[in-house]
Amino acid sequence: MSTEKNTILNHQEIQHKIKRIAYQIYESNINEDELIIAGIEKNGFLLAKKIKSTLDKISHINSTLCKVIIDKKSPLNNITTSINTEDYRNKSIVLVDDVLNSGSTLMYGVRHFLSVPIKQFKTAVLVNRNHKKFPVKADFKGISLSTSLKEHVNVNLSKQPYEAYLD
Repeated sequence: MSTEKNTILNHQEIQHKIKRIAYQIYESNINEDELIIAGIEKNGFLLAKKIKSTLDKISHINSTLCKVIIDKKSPLNNITTSINTEDYRNKSIVLVDDVLNSGSTLMYGVRHFLSVPIKQFKTAVLVNRNHKKFPVKADFKGISLSTSLKEHVNVNLSKQPYEAYLD
């Protein structure tokens, strides 16, 4: 078995994708005063932090970062967030994850936020793999990629240089 990895996005490309996604989020929420950027634990949250940082530089929107804790192996288990339910009531929310594969993680994440009235709900991912089993889509995406089911997309956002690669 080969240990070679195929780079999908290098550090500079990831930085560019983050900036582009932040601008798209801003354009979609231009009339909002507040916005919740909710990142799915680990890489989704790291990506959400980077998007929020860029959004704070380019817009007037008061954005709040939220960590979403989902057991990806058992998504029916209790989902928790780092902010209270009241903090996202009647607000616009963008749910962020690094890779959209089958859609189950985003689907259960979306379901969690629907327990209170919200203004608008969008999703953002760095890599959209096009293997959806659930009717969920990425509203904002860095790259769409057709892969085989055997391939795995890895995203490193925890240390520089950032990279996304297939193995």
